[in-house]
Amino acid sequence: MSSWVSCVVLVLLAVAAIRGSTIPEARRHVDPHDRQSPRPDRKAAVAAVPVYDAAEEETEYWHTTAQKLLEDHTALPKTDRRAKNVIFFIGDGMSLTTVAATRMYLGNENVSLSFEQFPYFGLTKTYCVNRQVADSACTATSYLSGVKINYAMLNVAASVRRTTCEYDHEATEFTGLMHWAQQAGKRTGVVTTTRITHASPAGAYASSADRDWEDDSEINADCPTTPAENKPKDIATQLVHGTVGKHLNVVLGCGRRHFLPKTTVDEDNRSGTRSDGVNLIDEWKEVHSGMGEAQYVSDKPSLMEAAKSKKLDYLLGLFDSSHCLYNLEIDDMQVGDRKPKLTEMVDAALSLLEDSEKGYVLFVEGGLIDTAHHSNRPRLSLEETNEFHKAIDMARKRTSEEDTLIVVSSDHSHTLMFNGYPTRGSDILGIGDVSDVDRLPYTTLSYANGEGFYQTYVDGNPAQRIDISSYDFSSYRQRYLATVPLSSETHGGEDVGVYASGPGAHLFSGNTEQNVLPMLMAYAANIGEEFGWVTNDNEQTGDEDDDGAASMMSISHLLLMCLALVGTFARQLYRVA
Repeated sequence: MSSWVSCVVLVLLAVAAIRGSTIPEARRHVDPHDRQSPRPDRKAAVAAVPVYDAAEEETEYWHTTAQKLLEDHTALPKTDRRAKNVIFFIGDGMSLTTVAATRMYLGNENVSLSFEQFPYFGLTKTYCVNRQVADSACTATSYLSGVKINYAMLNVAASVRRTTCEYDHEATEFTGLMHWAQQAGKRTGVVTTTRITHASPAGAYASSADRDWEDDSEINADCPTTPAENKPKDIATQLVHGTVGKHLNVVLGCGRRHFLPKTTVDEDNRSGTRSDGVNLIDEWKEVHSGMGEAQYVSDKPSLMEAAKSKKLDYLLGLFDSSHCLYNLEIDDMQVGDRKPKLTEMVDAALSLLEDSEKGYVLFVEGGLIDTAHHSNRPRLSLEETNEFHKAIDMARKRTSEEDTLIVVSSDHSHTLMFNGYPTRGSDILGIGDVSDVDRLPYTTLSYANGEGFYQTYVDGNPAQRIDISSYDFSSYRQRYLATVPLSSETHGGEDVGVYASGPGAHLFSGNTEQNVLPMLMAYAANIGEEFGWVTNDNEQTGDEDDDGAASMMSISHLLLMCLALVGTFARQLYRVA
């Protein structure tokens, strides 16, 4: 039995013992009145004739499908081979409901997205230290640096409170996956469809007591009395001058405004937001001119040309003033010749990273899945998830499962609900059925809260729903039904999926804390020397077989980790009891 498995078994046995001895009998009581609510047996009023493959009516079809899956699972490899490369994809706000809905958006309930075909799957818990429902900053810190912290903060310990202007940076700030990779001599990159200074990408290279400190104007507003020499560095500045940020080989996304002064307009004729007069794009060029071949690009043709050359050591691409355009906006506005989509950015990044002798670590965020949900517009979100799935499919086909670990997950969920009893073949973005109470139609997809509330109820009166029959659900701007009025829909707090393929993929099975993910990736890639698992042979890559030697963590480290986990579980369960 492997040392990892032994640790897990030890923890589970300890939890079982603690549960049996500390949880009062009253907690196991089951309410006798708690019974399943009756399910309506009537036919759906919309799309009453199901649409599916006739073969699904045969018992043998399901038996054959299950047997094939069983054969595939029993043949799954569990290799101790090290990963030369790691590509980590985060679908921001990509809940399990979003994944399921995207299958139907692509045409059929039994469609599998590219990452759903990966051999290993698990779940991960997304809470922050001080919040049950997380934001993208505390989660980025968790899944990129291995530490859970407070809501809306980046790579700063939970002992520091949000918007604290002066604190001990050396004692409380930390780095993570990208820094470990750089220390090991690997090339690194960050790709996103949001502002490159937004919470998720910023987690790769910046430390900040507030995720909103994307440029100096925001820090000045929150820290007006802090002496200039003590003011925190804004996130954009950390990308250009920071220890991790300036060593990123590829940086692709949007958010030019945080790099430009208010008096400067960008390539789309939009003004910057910096108040210090500094042009950080020019400073990036200057910093990196002395580090190797470097280039800044602002449109798709320049990006494609840079990628094709394969000669650059450093590439910065910023393609819009704020967040990048949604896929459907790019199509609708017919600007696909100028604005790259996620798959194209990932393809370009791989072109510049893949020839690295020691390998690379690439972080990719499909960030607009989240922003679309916040506005209660699921068509936009499902199309962004579709593009995310395409980018992963391209990356898996372009790389080798022998040396490249690909991990796909989400930072948090959303309040998107997939409800009613719609028949097979129904449009996932259409009307699901008609209520048997108020006789009005409702959509298959809806939200627990958000601006859609105002298109759900007459004059905001929850007792009177709007007849949505005339709504144009083919429009990507259409907001969907929501129960509680909010200016922006919130995140959800349930677990999200983790999908893995390549060397070390089997480590990502089961249910884990989110902060374990970067540790597993570092272990699989033989980086993160401070944790004690890196082998002495720094030249080892995924092309070599170490006979399992690199898979063995020192016994002392393993025992310490196990004891720490047992102690944590004991304290938590004692509090609950």
